[in-house]
Amino acid sequence: MTPSVQSAPPPANHSISRRRFLHMGALAAAASCVSSPALALDRTTQKFERSLDFYNMNTGESLSTVYWIKGKYVPLSLRDINYVLRDHHSDQVKPIDPQLLDLLYTIDKIVGLRDSFHVLSAYRSPATNAWLRNAHPGVAEHSMHIEGKAVDVRFFGRDLSMVRRLATDLQWGGVGYYPWSNFVHLDTGPVRTW
Repeated sequence: MTPSVQSAPPPANHSISRRRFLHMGALAAAASCVSSPALALDRTTQKFERSLDFYNMNTGESLSTVYWIKGKYVPLSLRDINYVLRDHHSDQVKPIDPQLLDLLYTIDKIVGLRDSFHVLSAYRSPATNAWLRNAHPGVAEHSMHIEGKAVDVRFFGRDLSMVRRLATDLQWGGVGYYPWSNFVHLDTGPVRTW
């Protein structure tokens, strides 16, 4: 299923700011060109490759890689991403959903990040998730992290609430907002916010 950008009309007797209206219009225009916002950005900028920069805050590992070239994912780059985004508690590796990478790429291109994605958590083994769930009641029992479809990430140099609004507007999956811990949860599961 290919994500698309959709925005609901404002509730009756409410208005949206001019800035938010223009922001939503720009997203809709970019996404209307093709089925994927990331691909729309590629076509409008004539880019034929997509790259991402990661910094794993738990292991200290960094990765800068081109993960997509001319319409195809690069298997060796995906392998490297899977490793850097592994469960650092158990050292287990699982494939990360390429749609999650495309979401990060899209956010990067729209927001214009000046730094790597600072990753707090990506893949989690079921055992690690159970341990975290016992320690923190807010951790989901059937977390998207277990499927390699979620990432908890910090965006240094950018307003976290703006990143949350953008991710919510993209309607790509779940968006969790944790301002007290300075991170956003992004996943490619059902569209929802918390």
